[in-house]
Amino acid sequence: MRIFALQAHRVTETDDLATPVPPGGFLWIACHRAEFEARHAEIQQALQRHCGVQLVDLHTSDLLNAQLPSHYDYTSQYDILVFRRLAARSGTSTAAPPDGALPLAPGGPPVLRRIDTNPVGFAVFENVLLTVHPEACTVRDAFATRLLAGHGTETRVTGARHPTSPADLMLRLINQMVDGYLELRRELNRQLDHWQTALLQPKARFHNWSALLDARLALHQLDQICEDQRAAIQDWIDTLETWPAAESPAAQREHDLLQVRSRDVLEHIERVVHHVRRLEQSAETVVQLHFSLQSNRTNDIMRVLTTLTAIFLPLNLIAGIFGMNFEFIPLTHKQDGFWWAMSSMGAIAVILILVFWRKKYLERTAR
Repeated sequence: MRIFALQAHRVTETDDLATPVPPGGFLWIACHRAEFEARHAEIQQALQRHCGVQLVDLHTSDLLNAQLPSHYDYTSQYDILVFRRLAARSGTSTAAPPDGALPLAPGGPPVLRRIDTNPVGFAVFENVLLTVHPEACTVRDAFATRLLAGHGTETRVTGARHPTSPADLMLRLINQMVDGYLELRRELNRQLDHWQTALLQPKARFHNWSALLDARLALHQLDQICEDQRAAIQDWIDTLETWPAAESPAAQREHDLLQVRSRDVLEHIERVVHHVRRLEQSAETVVQLHFSLQSNRTNDIMRVLTTLTAIFLPLNLIAGIFGMNFEFIPLTHKQDGFWWAMSSMGAIAVILILVFWRKKYLERTAR
């Protein structure tokens, strides 16, 4: 568990839940899901001491649920936002995360198998932000490092990048999670482009159909996750607009900045949704093109075979006629009858070949 006291231009890290809220600032209590479950009573007491209110049981269950989709809820004293992140797990391991969230595509490409979809819970109070993260959450550690920006436990930060409220800090964390997926776009595009090249090869045989199907299912699941993210942030924005009017220009400016940052996060999520849907549509389109090419290739083969059959059909007719068991057949008793028959069959074959070639029945389809 990591606890930060943010005040004006100063950030102090501690591990004591009894740390008071700094004047004019707020506390950020960041813990793993297992820590939140083990120290739930202590955290509730700290929230009662700092904010005068505790989390209700249903919201506690939401923060502990590793399978919960993104959603937003609120009370008169605090807001609850569960945001299901999309991030690549470190290393090349494709095993399931420790808290039980399943990978998107067990048999799909490595980049999809490494995407972590664990939820991160936010409880936003007036002067406290409680965040519940999965194990080994790089977002929390990376943002904490940016806040501290030094080697000690206390340092000064620049005002331009300093969170001014628990809600502002929550939006910054969510924005970093969304941008984490946007960094995966290049690798996803490279994998799908490789499959597209393989599928559109006219003479190649594509055998990795199970991985492609898993990728399409994973992209569809990503689309649903992003839709839940967008709905949760939209609910937060709608609630933000109902907040009471600010009592001072500074408070009004802070409220306006929260709205701007919320809309920016929503725009980033919509970019993710657009990208996922474009990838899904691209995968479906290339599969259709693959089968169209295979069908066109089959039609070319059948056309050539049909043309060759048509060429040899009159030759078979002539051979069948002269193979009849009649005693008196023209040319059968002539010394040069065989050569007359062969010449006629050769002439007919050449004429048919020229006719079919002129009609382009024997040409390859341009690719």
